[in-house]
Amino acid sequence: MNIDKANQEATDRMMEARPMLVGLAKAREVIPGMRDNLLLHAGPPITWDRMSGPVQGAVIGALIFEGIARDEAQARSLAESGEIDFEPCHDHQAVGPMSGIISSSMSVYVIENRTHGNKSFSNMNEGYGKVLRYGAFSEDVQKRLRWMENVLAPSLAGAIAASEGIDMRALLAEALHMGDEGHNRNKAGSVLFTKSLAPYIVKVTKDGDAASEILRFLGDNALSVLNPVMAACKAMTDAAHGIQGSTIVTAMARNGTDFGLRVSGLGSRWFTAPAPRVEGLWFPGFTAEDANPDLGDSTITETAGIGGFAMAAAPAIVRFIGGSPRDATNATMEMYEICYAEHKYFTIPPLDFRGTPTGIDLRKVVETGITPRVNTGVAHKEAGIGQVGAGLVRPPMSLFEEALVAFADQYGF
Repeated sequence: MNIDKANQEATDRMMEARPMLVGLAKAREVIPGMRDNLLLHAGPPITWDRMSGPVQGAVIGALIFEGIARDEAQARSLAESGEIDFEPCHDHQAVGPMSGIISSSMSVYVIENRTHGNKSFSNMNEGYGKVLRYGAFSEDVQKRLRWMENVLAPSLAGAIAASEGIDMRALLAEALHMGDEGHNRNKAGSVLFTKSLAPYIVKVTKDGDAASEILRFLGDNALSVLNPVMAACKAMTDAAHGIQGSTIVTAMARNGTDFGLRVSGLGSRWFTAPAPRVEGLWFPGFTAEDANPDLGDSTITETAGIGGFAMAAAPAIVRFIGGSPRDATNATMEMYEICYAEHKYFTIPPLDFRGTPTGIDLRKVVETGITPRVNTGVAHKEAGIGQVGAGLVRPPMSLFEEALVAFADQYGF
């Protein structure tokens, strides 16, 4: 068996995937296996009793949003009863930032990989601060969610359909040349996203005031594009999954309790370890003592070769996560040591347009002792509060060691 040949195939498929944003629809209508009593969450599998505060908070908020529970007490009772199923977004071709909670009547972006035919999904982005994905569930959070479903979603769905699709790989490539890294800094990407949809939003939205409100919401939210970017990265990495003999990582995800990863040549198995703490900058009034351990599916961006792996393209990111512009460049240079390839389409101007490090190779991680760098937001450890900061984190080395041993066992090395 030729591992390098398998890894070349996996990384080629990841890079040649062409994820197109083709729609926005209710989760129950498009996500495989979605049902009314199912909540999808970020990271590897977890039960209610092991969920961290922000994930439980997001579950509570989703149950209230769905009308299944009238308040926090009823939502908690329902979640504890066993009547609600919890499964990873990743097991349903989906991804969600932070808690990652997706319920059946929430609208999700639909991404289609035009090269390989697979699809992926992600929910809409609420903005910064006190939001559902960070575990907040108060009435102002519910009001925003209802507006997103009743006003924003129909216009976005119509606009995406009228646009005949948005090429997310091309959008990301351009955003990297404008100072984004695709994970925590998406200012350019969100502007490009809004610009692409604005003419169609105006065209399909009959109420001028509503169209104005939608454009202001998208324009004011520097993370508007994050969720379709994550879904695009999911489509890319799924295209690389299932290659026999490949040691390329195709998913990294956290549920606030565990950090998990999957490997192309090891099927659907999750390898997990305790989620680490984030080294970060804190919003006024908060400290590291308030922070929950690492959380979210957004590490799919690093898995696809952007985010923390493309920090050299986005020196301004350090104003949000800490460090210096030199640190951002050094982070990218270090990631080349553990990746199998350099991206054909995602390039970094300050590095003479060198391709971003792409295709995390288990062998190289263990051999060098270098783990991936991840940019991330930070949720408060208690339900209902929201975001408290942002920073940098690395997954535990034990994940890669365990996966490499499993690879050797499976393939007889």
